[in-house]
Amino acid sequence: MARHGGRGWYGRVVAAAVGVTAVAAATSVWTAQAGQTGEQPAARPAARKPVPVAATIVHASDGGDRAVNITIDDGPDPSWTPQVLQVLKDNGVKATFCMVGTQAQAHPDMVKRVVAAGHRLCDHTVSHDTTMDKKSEAYQSQQILDAERQITTASGGVRPMYYRAPGGAFTPYSRHLAASHGMRPLGWNVDSKDFERPGTDAIVNTVKTELTNGPTLLFHDAGGDRSQTVAALRTLLPWLKQQGYSFGFPMH
Repeated sequence: MARHGGRGWYGRVVAAAVGVTAVAAATSVWTAQAGQTGEQPAARPAARKPVPVAATIVHASDGGDRAVNITIDDGPDPSWTPQVLQVLKDNGVKATFCMVGTQAQAHPDMVKRVVAAGHRLCDHTVSHDTTMDKKSEAYQSQQILDAERQITTASGGVRPMYYRAPGGAFTPYSRHLAASHGMRPLGWNVDSKDFERPGTDAIVNTVKTELTNGPTLLFHDAGGDRSQTVAALRTLLPWLKQQGYSFGFPMH
């Protein structure tokens, strides 16, 4: 998986990160996200351990061979996340939102809106360090478990179901750590390249051309102007339906 460069926006996010202990993350509540309604789930009493999942990186869709997974990275963002949510709603599509911990902490209302709309949450670390696979296990643990806590707290008790390493910087340790906390490592097959803002048409063409690579599509709702992403999704979601695709979630 290709790494994303030029993300100076995250340098400012790093400074805002709030450290917590792994103990706090280990005692966070577990709430299943599948089949949620518009009502906010109540947080259960702490101390219930998450159910471990497979540590292999998942790409497949639970919707079958003709289903795609829409994944949205780097938010939530108060400007762009609502617009992405609206396009998804207009097309009756559910997605997986891979959230940066400090962004979730800063915009808990957006996290709750994502959950209320029936989408799933994914841990995308505290500060989106694409070199974290070169860092110590203690650092990897802090990035993953602190973000897990930040997202769970911001959501009102709904835990992330997946873990996506920034830029694909997975390690065996990070995969197994996330999996032990109930978060399936999540890859992607089609990088829309929307982060580079190449133009709406270019984003659409990239997805159409690379769709045969597999079902999990990567987009972004933060890190800069995401108007091209919103416009591309507005074109792609109906097109995918016309091609006979349905929409699912990554296997968990």
